[in-house]
Amino acid sequence: MEKKMMVKQQLNNNHQNTPRFAPHSTLLLFSAAVFAILATTAAAQPFDYADALTKSLLYFESQRSGRLPYNQRVTWRDHSGLTDGLEQGVDLVGGYYDAGDHVKFGLPMAFTVTMLSWGIIEFHDEIAIAGELEHALEAIKWGTDYFIKAHTSPNVLWAEVGDGDTDHYCWQRPEDMTTSRQAYKIDQSNPGSDLAGETAAAMAAASIVFKKTNTHYSHLLLHHAQELFEFGDKYRGKYDGSVAVVKNYYASVSGYMDELLWAALWLYEATDKEEYLKYVVNNADAFGGIGWAITEFSWDVKYAGVQIMASKLLEKEKHKQHAHILKQHRSKAEYYLCSCLNKNNDTTTNIDRTPGGLLYIRQWNNMQYVTTAAFLLTIYSEFLQDLNQNLRCPAGTVDHEEILSFAKSQVDYVLGSNPMNMSYLVGYGSKYPTKVHHRGASIVSYRENKGFIGCTQGYDHWYNRAEVNPNVLVGAVVGGPDSEDNFWDQRDNYMQTEACTYNTAPLVGVLAKLLQLEENHELELLASY
Repeated sequence: MEKKMMVKQQLNNNHQNTPRFAPHSTLLLFSAAVFAILATTAAAQPFDYADALTKSLLYFESQRSGRLPYNQRVTWRDHSGLTDGLEQGVDLVGGYYDAGDHVKFGLPMAFTVTMLSWGIIEFHDEIAIAGELEHALEAIKWGTDYFIKAHTSPNVLWAEVGDGDTDHYCWQRPEDMTTSRQAYKIDQSNPGSDLAGETAAAMAAASIVFKKTNTHYSHLLLHHAQELFEFGDKYRGKYDGSVAVVKNYYASVSGYMDELLWAALWLYEATDKEEYLKYVVNNADAFGGIGWAITEFSWDVKYAGVQIMASKLLEKEKHKQHAHILKQHRSKAEYYLCSCLNKNNDTTTNIDRTPGGLLYIRQWNNMQYVTTAAFLLTIYSEFLQDLNQNLRCPAGTVDHEEILSFAKSQVDYVLGSNPMNMSYLVGYGSKYPTKVHHRGASIVSYRENKGFIGCTQGYDHWYNRAEVNPNVLVGAVVGGPDSEDNFWDQRDNYMQTEACTYNTAPLVGVLAKLLQLEENHELELLASY
């Protein structure tokens, strides 16, 4: 992700100066958008969710680092980063490039894997019926195999390979990389509880995914997850304080408390050990789990995810002893959902929307917040349906069908139901971004032309060219339009045309759910909303 993106303000000690969230309210202002337009527009245009699902999983193969497997489907890519970790004496080959560059950032990579895993946990059957389960498992395992390598001892986790500053001086294919591949780690002297927590969450969630099909691997992931959580909890600190090179790209603005709660919840889901649930309950107040009212769920801010997961525990009999705390989690979870649905009385606490109906949080890579919102709305809709309950917002009651209808409208906007008639899922539909800000996609394939392309040569001959990219980054969700639904398909417009793994990851499960509804002829039931 390009450098300018991640320069952020830091939270002060009193949690009063943050552009992202605030206790009990947010600073996000709601613009004039008409909710009724969403369902009408979405209903008017059918979408091929099966094709979108297939392509979304294909994207992760484009982002692979390391030695590519025999069954690699994205044929314009080749092996890369084969000496990663060599200078430090560790094997860090593999993993994912986060976006259009070639740095391997641990925090967004882990969040990507957590979201892919959560999607399979919630929508396993739907993904399997669609014939994409094997590809989804491969996408997760490519990440978790790397995390196993990166966790070289109980209190050591390699956080990053490469650095953004030197990487962004070059416009090269990953196969030609000449930039620094220095690796950076966290340990007990240089803590990173946020990174350790998110990686623990990813491995715990993935252990659930593989529990029935690969028992040994599942146990291995769970062992690493437990060690990482213990490490992150015992040696507390923000990872960007230990790995300074990450600050301009993936600074941990929300701190590490949300990741520790997040990791503990996933470990509870994976183990059913009461100690992890008690950790969440006992730290709910001090760590902000029941204090923060959130209007964002992202690689940095996990509170909404924590609150949704905790809410779902409330209905189980064995959790009744914790009902008081879990109900407070549910209250904050529903604050997030109501803000997405424009159902909070105070309009300053509702999330803005574009005139075309897209949730709009911020200018840079806004689609990441859209896809995570669509995911949380979808799983909560199912949760309420199972309980035969409604969502009670300050501005009115919403049933599960209306929640799912709104989630669908956001996905349909991504797929082309928008004022630009543009699919923001690359390779899907007849009109999609063709000049994606992505080094590998914008330069002739290494398999087609193995001639070396240097840093400046890449900029001179490929970055600045007017033609479309020679390789289609199929399945990538780009940053998307501005607050007025405008989009400029230009390679240097990285705020809108760069894609990230954590944009696409939340969509996988939602697309499978929508496909199942379509095949069961249930989508027409949502058209009335």
